[in-house]
Amino acid sequence: MAFTDSIADEADAFWTAICEHPMVERLGEGTLDEEPFRYWVRQDYRYLIEYSRVFALGAAKAPDLDRMTTFAELLESTLTEEMSLHREYAAGFGIDEADLEATEPSPTTRAYTDFLVRTAAHGTFGDTVAALLPCMWGFNETGKRLAADGLPDHEGYAEWIETYAGEEFTELTDWCKALMDDVAADAGEADRERYRELFATSARYEYRFWDAAWRREEWEL
Repeated sequence: MAFTDSIADEADAFWTAICEHPMVERLGEGTLDEEPFRYWVRQDYRYLIEYSRVFALGAAKAPDLDRMTTFAELLESTLTEEMSLHREYAAGFGIDEADLEATEPSPTTRAYTDFLVRTAAHGTFGDTVAALLPCMWGFNETGKRLAADGLPDHEGYAEWIETYAGEEFTELTDWCKALMDDVAADAGEADRERYRELFATSARYEYRFWDAAWRREEWEL
């Protein structure tokens, strides 16, 4: 059985919990107040910066040129295209580039990105892929589930759903799932169990990232 098939039930439980979170439910309905979403947009910008470091470390640890090239391309596209698009998207919610740059990572954003970068820096290439997988799989599944219920009238929320449910992001998700299956196919049981744990940790952080935005989490001191 492919590795991603073996964790499908566990993954489904995570994606269901995310889609049932009130912030995500209201995003899909188009009834979400924009303030927590603006918080999410600002924090996601900080996330993308550290996400790029993970691709850089993944390229460095890639076992062959093809995978090295792919991770290098993902690094370049995240730093240039995706972050540029994020700035444009943020502007639609009244958030300019200076606001994005001035955003302090929340406790959850800091914890999640530190986990990802530490895993990529000190773990194996397979560890990096396992930790990255929920970032793609979770957003893709959330977008698809929300899209299946129909797009909201709110243009900004509809754009978010269409982006992550769309063909381009689905292809990226399928690539990451296939890469995870390839890496896990050659791994021993101890490595596969570690991949499951890393996947679960990232998936839990994905949920908490939404929850932190819903609560507009801040540092207490």
